Amino acid sequence: MTGPTPAALRRERILREAVRQRLLDPEQSLLAAFVDLDGVAETVGSLHRAFPGDVPVLHAFAAKANCLVPVLRELRRGGMGCEVATAGELARALAAGFPPERIVFDSPAKTRGELEHALALGVAVNADNFQELERIDRVLAGRVPVSRIGVRVNPQVGGGSITAMSTATSTSKFGVPLSDPGSRGKLLEAFGKHRWLTWVHTHAGSQGCPLDLMARGVAQAVEFAEEVDAAYGRGRVAGIDIGGGLPVNFADDEVTPTFGAYVERLAAHAPALFGGGYALVTEFGRSVLAKNGFMAAYVEYTKSAGGRPIAVTHAGAQVATRTVFAPDAWPLRIEAHDGSGGLKRGRPVRQDVAGPACFAGDLLARDRALPLLEPGDLVVVPDTGAYYFSTPFHYNSLPEPAVHGVRVRPDGRVEFTPVRPAQDPWDLPEQDSRAAFPRVPTGTDRS
Repeated sequence: MTGPTPAALRRERILREAVRQRLLDPEQSLLAAFVDLDGVAETVGSLHRAFPGDVPVLHAFAAKANCLVPVLRELRRGGMGCEVATAGELARALAAGFPPERIVFDSPAKTRGELEHALALGVAVNADNFQELERIDRVLAGRVPVSRIGVRVNPQVGGGSITAMSTATSTSKFGVPLSDPGSRGKLLEAFGKHRWLTWVHTHAGSQGCPLDLMARGVAQAVEFAEEVDAAYGRGRVAGIDIGGGLPVNFADDEVTPTFGAYVERLAAHAPALFGGGYALVTEFGRSVLAKNGFMAAYVEYTKSAGGRPIAVTHAGAQVATRTVFAPDAWPLRIEAHDGSGGLKRGRPVRQDVAGPACFAGDLLARDRALPLLEPGDLVVVPDTGAYYFSTPFHYNSLPEPAVHGVRVRPDGRVEFTPVRPAQDPWDLPEQDSRAAFPRVPTGTDRS
């Protein structure tokens, strides 16, 4: 039997220090999350190294994966740009200090006002459909844009094992379908009509999508870009945005697949991508941050039902929404720690790990073999740096947990930096506490 991995021992060290500093406390701080800033820097470095050095690439982090401004700021310092899908994410990217020219706006439902704002700033824009291309043309009104403007194509190469994460199916809601009758030709004509249209964008999907499927989707986008160049002259398409979507291994601490493995598949399926004719943009999100974050929650009570132990914790649907509602598609690992933060090493016992929300399905794990959990223990949920604690679900008005950035210095010191304070459930926003419906007259009030 193997012992804890280096990553597990690192989490234990961080957790022990968090308990010592009372960032986790059984009375006051029942749930907290941690972003490993050393790991983030290492992952961003591996992304930069994976792509050929002679090809201009902007690696734009997908803000939806973790939209906390201090985290975005850290990624900017690491040399990344930012991909945003809403006006709210655009505001956060600007607040984090990303220059507009290093921001990519990809919403499929951009309003006229949002387009005007983005184009005035010089933010790159990827249109989703023909109607949006015409709206952009009206907004520009003959002006030469400062922004890079592209169009998203749907390569229609199929889906992966998670339908909701597959965006290159025949009926996907995203992009201009390349295989539908007449669609490809109409898009080719759009490049002839709109001289400001200079980029091609695609994204085949993310978790559950195999690398070859994703690479085939990119190859379809490259093939279309070459058609545009053949029709209107070499260089008519300045660049290709290949999206993100690298899946994450949630089964253990191994980082697989790697960015390098994906680049190998891209080179095999779309060699022209790295031929020097196109600038590139990527939009990785989950693969940058998932394994560089974890959350920890106290066990409040334990009991047994139907012969199975149940541990009721303070982490559930509010911070693990996808796992609770789609556990087969989004399973998470659970580590058992004692109240001091140390790993528990008792005999594994099959048990449920439940959250605090008031519905029966609020379970982080079902029938999971772990050292028997007891009140006052801590459960650690690795691989949650993307999409989990950063975008909480406010069911039952459960408060947002504190998020801490963390670094481990060469001398072993663990240093924490505030990222988001814990929300006080008793501190209601003013508009909630003061708002009131107008009084409705009753029958006895009639004059």
